[in-house]
Amino acid sequence: MSADSPSIMVRASYPLSLAEGLSESKQQSIRQLLDLLPAEDTDATAPLNKPTVMIKDMVDGRGLACPMPLLKTKVALRSVDTGESLYVVATDPNSQADIMAFCQQSLQTDAANSLSLLINQASTSDSKAASDHPSKYSADTIYHFIITKTDSN
Repeated sequence: MSADSPSIMVRASYPLSLAEGLSESKQQSIRQLLDLLPAEDTDATAPLNKPTVMIKDMVDGRGLACPMPLLKTKVALRSVDTGESLYVVATDPNSQADIMAFCQQSLQTDAANSLSLLINQASTSDSKAASDHPSKYSADTIYHFIITKTDSN
């Protein structure tokens, strides 16, 4: 599959692909949110040096106060298999520290699966996302996380 394929997007140095099981509306939401992140400035014909990240599901924590984005993330990770990723967005600045600490803690425990935080980046929301849900998503800053479940063995 080529880097310019509509099913693969390159964001923050990672080629991203959406799982086939995602609903069309969820895929559209994910694409709109990922478009807020900077695209990698690379030659589309050059081979990518990182494997494609498969996003299996999304947690929309926009408008939720701490600790809700983290709690929803923990629940959603139950349905993510090893090698798959969860895309999380939040507007609460505390979610950045919470999710980073949660992923770091998973690396230090003896759990069968650890979590790799591939993308931890903030962006400014676009006017379309804010106008779609003006009361729910009033914050200008959106925190993006892509968490991949890895095999620690």
